Amino acid sequence: MRRRERILAAINHKETDRVPRDLGGMDSTGIHGVAYNRLKKYLGVSGGSTRVYDPYQQVVKVEFPIQEIIKGDVLPVIIEPKRWRPGLLPDNSACELPSKWNEKIASDGRRVAINDKGEEIAVMPSGSYYYDSINPPFLNASVLSDLDKDEGAFSGMDWPFFADETFLDLGKRAKELYEKTDFALMGNFCAHIFAGGQSLRGYEKFMEDLYTEPVLAEGLMDRLAETYIKRFDRYNETVGKYVQVINVNDDMGTQESLQISPAMYREKVKPYQKKLYGHIKKKWKGKLFLHSCGSVVGIIPDLIEIGVDILNPVQYGARGMDAKILKKDFGKDLVFWGGGCDTQKVLPFSTKEEIGEEVKRQVDILAPGGGFVFCQVHNIQYDINPENIMAMYGGLDDKQL
Repeated sequence: MRRRERILAAINHKETDRVPRDLGGMDSTGIHGVAYNRLKKYLGVSGGSTRVYDPYQQVVKVEFPIQEIIKGDVLPVIIEPKRWRPGLLPDNSACELPSKWNEKIASDGRRVAINDKGEEIAVMPSGSYYYDSINPPFLNASVLSDLDKDEGAFSGMDWPFFADETFLDLGKRAKELYEKTDFALMGNFCAHIFAGGQSLRGYEKFMEDLYTEPVLAEGLMDRLAETYIKRFDRYNETVGKYVQVINVNDDMGTQESLQISPAMYREKVKPYQKKLYGHIKKKWKGKLFLHSCGSVVGIIPDLIEIGVDILNPVQYGARGMDAKILKKDFGKDLVFWGGGCDTQKVLPFSTKEEIGEEVKRQVDILAPGGGFVFCQVHNIQYDINPENIMAMYGGLDDKQL
């Protein structure tokens, strides 16, 4: 089977010639730049560019030579910078950064990112490997009308200033990848409703709002949904016919449970996700992929109801997310994109043999009957060595379905 054919079969619950796999199809199935540089050196892949398209997570574009080695089947279609500049990763190895991503080094060693308005928007503490967002635009909002004073905060959500392609640029690139490669294409629409509220209001404030200022919280989520709907119509015009999967993002789980109760989710959050996801599914005929970390088992029936076809990252180490139970209870309705290898304990700390065996166990659980695309649980982090990464893919080699 060819790559695109293999992914299409898997997401339509058909078994394939081998386990389909993804590395870097979206910004939570990828690899940290530090780990990527080490992997390239280990594999003897020289040249090319380590391009950090997501500076917050330090996630990079996975180049074709690496995709060939790991037998990847998916490429991302994500808004990118038009220009890149030389930069340094947190371990001081070389990379390329978006030319408009401005950062300064503070006296205490922190890296501080500054947007095109001169505002500090993110910080990487000394010794850290990631940026944390700071100064949310609606932190001091107190009434609903305050949300209408900065429309740019909504329009800029998931369309960052440093990634300055247009819809036409995206469509041209998607068309080229569709016609000149056999990879399946993931449309990185990256829409956050619940997590978007946390980003724009501040995590603590938004969580308080859900209980104490529900009008403000729901007004914010409704404005996000409306913004994304208008954006999707443009996105669909230029990109939609070339991508087989479109992803949305909304981290709602923790290691132990949902961040909020299922009842509150259904009352406060679900209506706005339904509004957006329903619009996408009405306008476009592919598969809708939701990334949500943690334990979300309590709302999986709700997610299926509102149009989610694919769940990622399938964090099977979280409470209630046992892969066998998920496959049994939801495998007919839901594709599991992830859950191939735990990235919290197994991938960084196990032996190569243990990693291979873990991968084989997970594939045996999730692959039968189709409806499974292999990926590790979330991004490969900076501290995972290349030997362990390749042991993970070794566990897939010659694994027939």
